[in-house]
Amino acid sequence: MEIRINVQDASREIVLESNQTPDDVAKLINKAVESGEILTLVDEKGRRVIVPGGKIAFVEIGANSAGRVGFATD
Repeated sequence: MEIRINVQDASREIVLESNQTPDDVAKLINKAVESGEILTLVDEKGRRVIVPGGKIAFVEIGANSAGRVGFATD
């Protein structure tokens, strides 16, 4: 699933693919934003993405993006 995180005062958003469930990700984000703690997510390659919870502007949790190769017509 694709996760997009917009951080305050940053010119680019963070985009990662994760194997975590949308509910698990939402719980982690809610906890980090409410408490101002660090948000740590793991992408599908095992890399950690660490974001300060107090600086999160918005998060978009998307569906699985499997099969997005080549040219697509929508």
